[in-house]
Amino acid sequence: MYDPWNIAASVILTIVIYIVLNALQPVPTRLPPGPGSNTNPREALKQAAESNKGAWTVFNHWTRVYGPVFAFYLGRTPVIVLNRAYDAWDLLERRGDIYSSRPRLVMAHEILSGGMRGLSMPYGTHWRKWRKIQHAGMGSRAARAYREHQTLESTLVLCDLAKDPGNYAKSIQRFATSVVLSISYGRRAQSLESEVVQANYDALLDLPWLKCNAEQARLGGTLLNRRWPILLWLPRFLQWFRPPFDRTRARDTALYLSLLRSARARAVVGEGKPCMAASAGETIQHEGLGLNETEVAYAVSAPFGAGIDTTASSVEYFLLAALRHPMATRKAQAEIDRAVGRARLPTFADADAGNLPYLTAFIKEVERWRPVVPLAVPHALTRDDVYAGYGLPRGSTVFANIHAMTRDPKLFPKPEVFHPERFLPTLVPYAGDGGVGKEKNAMREYLDPHLKDFTLPFGFGRRMCPGMHVASQSMFILAARILWTFDILPHPDDAANPNILERTSALDDEISLGLVRAPAPFRFELRVRHPDALKMVEAEAAEAELRLMEWD
Repeated sequence: MYDPWNIAASVILTIVIYIVLNALQPVPTRLPPGPGSNTNPREALKQAAESNKGAWTVFNHWTRVYGPVFAFYLGRTPVIVLNRAYDAWDLLERRGDIYSSRPRLVMAHEILSGGMRGLSMPYGTHWRKWRKIQHAGMGSRAARAYREHQTLESTLVLCDLAKDPGNYAKSIQRFATSVVLSISYGRRAQSLESEVVQANYDALLDLPWLKCNAEQARLGGTLLNRRWPILLWLPRFLQWFRPPFDRTRARDTALYLSLLRSARARAVVGEGKPCMAASAGETIQHEGLGLNETEVAYAVSAPFGAGIDTTASSVEYFLLAALRHPMATRKAQAEIDRAVGRARLPTFADADAGNLPYLTAFIKEVERWRPVVPLAVPHALTRDDVYAGYGLPRGSTVFANIHAMTRDPKLFPKPEVFHPERFLPTLVPYAGDGGVGKEKNAMREYLDPHLKDFTLPFGFGRRMCPGMHVASQSMFILAARILWTFDILPHPDDAANPNILERTSALDDEISLGLVRAPAPFRFELRVRHPDALKMVEAEAAEAELRLMEWD
């Protein structure tokens, strides 16, 4: 039996040591301006979370008061918030060697996943190995292997929308779920109620950065994750908080190993489709990564955690934008009609040929207009730094406020206006050489490189979303095919009330899915644009159902 007095003494001594060591840490004095302790930043952020307003709404207010780069303390942890894209590019990309880590998450990362979830993994050797698996499975070249599946599934979404537009969210969610399952394991999701889908969703419910409630997030961000990591110094039997998380970790590990082994078994007998589970072994061997089976299983599971809600919400915002901005929608439809015609549905070949530049710009504008991750997953600074005359201390948590960045009038003039043309080249005079070698007054096409390769919604630097190419493919094929097939019109009950659309697209009328924001449910009417369109969709859907059996 353990002596209770010794146990109590161990706990007290551990806490005292931590408090003393923490008090001895130097407090930097040259931080950027920001809300002081009298403002109570923690309480302001807590109230925002409880009222379904993300931290980015608080940061948007503070940036108007303190400037584009501001700082404050949560406990003794400095928090730096970047509200302009140019500052994020300077720090998170150009100085990525010291800005690419993550804040320490004792519960959600170290205990719940044994440090194997890449989203919260600190920057270092193990993270680089994880990243190589992601890039091999979802990089720009690898993403093309999933186009067939995305095309087939998109046809089923069209059928779902034709039958019941009011059920759009569930259909789009199933599409996004099926795509990520095909990426990870070479299988599809026929239904959101399937056992494998529900098991994967259950594994996400305990992750504060993905799907969580406010209380879980507060617990994860204070007692265990930030303020008291020294509790891990206690003997394991005294770590009272561990048992439920250890059980969850064992459950998740068993699930991921089972899915990995099943996909590999299908690949061995030639029945599998291209997927990360099947190709990870080759990547590990070729790159000499030296990962064990459990580490691979967690790496392969990553798309499910990051790729479903983001994709589904993006498509929902696309539908909302098409409904809210009919003139831009008609321009996109006219372009599709010219490039594709009425004899077939749009395909990825239309994108590869560059025949749909306005539609591409429309999609980028949707992602700017309503970024689904308005506040990027925080970075952590691993070395003292100086920026714009201010000291940024090692250990700082660094947030990129993507929502504020997409509202920067210097980068996006009239940011509240939905204007896809901002992502199209404009004619500008040749400058600098007086037109040498050119006719007088010659013009050239120009587009800001940051708008041409618009990756702002996907994060920054070495932590940029590894699945962005797959996500862009999903967005394109659904957007092109929906606009080819349907006109998106106000619901008959709302047509006489324009205020409905104004309210539906308001930022205050959104819902939170952890990191991800989504529009509140809205309604619309779909009208088939061509007499034969629905027949063509139904015929392709029937064929798609047969071909998709290869992923069952």
